Amino acid sequence: MPEDQSQPLEGVRILAVEQMQAMPFGTQLLARMGADVVKVEHPTRGESGRASAPTIRDVDGSEPGATFLRNNLSKRSLGIDLKNPKGSELFKRLVPSYDVVVENFKPGTMERLGIGYETLAEIHPALVYVAVSGFGSLRETPYGSWPAYACVPEAMSGFYSFRPEPGRRPNIGVAGAIGDIGTGLFAMVGLLAALHGRERTGRGQKVDVAMLDAMISIMDMVAFGPSIGVHDASIAAWPGILQTFSASDGLFVIQVGREHQFENFVKLIGHPEWLEDERFATREGWSENIEGVVRPAVEAWAKDLTKLEASRRLAEGGVVAGPSYEGHDLLTDPHVQSHDMICEIPVEGRDEPVRVHGNPIKFSGSPEGPADKWPLIGEHTESLLRTDLELSQADLDALRSEGVIR
Repeated sequence: MPEDQSQPLEGVRILAVEQMQAMPFGTQLLARMGADVVKVEHPTRGESGRASAPTIRDVDGSEPGATFLRNNLSKRSLGIDLKNPKGSELFKRLVPSYDVVVENFKPGTMERLGIGYETLAEIHPALVYVAVSGFGSLRETPYGSWPAYACVPEAMSGFYSFRPEPGRRPNIGVAGAIGDIGTGLFAMVGLLAALHGRERTGRGQKVDVAMLDAMISIMDMVAFGPSIGVHDASIAAWPGILQTFSASDGLFVIQVGREHQFENFVKLIGHPEWLEDERFATREGWSENIEGVVRPAVEAWAKDLTKLEASRRLAEGGVVAGPSYEGHDLLTDPHVQSHDMICEIPVEGRDEPVRVHGNPIKFSGSPEGPADKWPLIGEHTESLLRTDLELSQADLDALRSEGVIR
């Protein structure tokens, strides 16, 4: 691959009025593919993700929080107070220099600041404007005024009612902020589709993604199952083996859902006689005998194997299996290493780097995108305003003295 090969989104400029995780996760992904993402933040507080916990001490003495650290690599920070009329005016002047504006505030917030879609589209008709919120802003909803962190759309989509365990409440947040990440991904698909449409029409449009809608799409089985006659949502409703098992150093997962898989499975763990055992004549029988028969046999077979060794033997024999990793396992896994899926971000004054996920999207003709350190609040304000608006030093000093910029 040529060293000077460009990245796919080079030349795309995004003005991001974003906070916390849904939108920052998505725009970070685009930044790693070459987009110029300029993050608009309050000049002293920054965006709300900086106030999350836990925190680290940064080079300027500030203490950005975990949500901010892992969602804002390879971006530039523009410190503008959008509640100040001069700040919102600066923002409007900047918009024509950008292809996209993104925001993930409660509906109506940008309009109250005087920088909603209708206003910006008059200034820049080719603008693509992407909005993420709990319940959307383009169609009617009775929930539009509700605050919505990921747990709310996750719950309302049926995420926590899917495959319940008897006698146990749902584990909230079991998959991290999947409501944020899933929504951010849908928003980026919409953003790229609108950019492509603009190439044909010359006009931009608003892309609106509700977190609840995104989660309903992700949790598609919740509504689909009953429509085809599946009314029991418990784990046992899935006939087959879908469990974790213990090896010498931790857990590994096995999924057996087809007869030929079961045949391979029982032979690999040394119990071919189960093929003639009436208890295992049906998939439901496999499920019913997990704790009494299957688990003791599998764990006896795996007791001297690592979770990776057990998984490899099963996988190479045609059984779906994989180790249940913890953080330290990821650092040494050869796949993770060769795919650059853990990026180490050095921070001055810290012995240990901050480790952030890599970009899962790989290209045959483009290099791996940047994983540059997150920006300090307003770190690029002066250079951006000089370049995009040709402001003089006197202009910048005046704005700074009034608290409009950092």
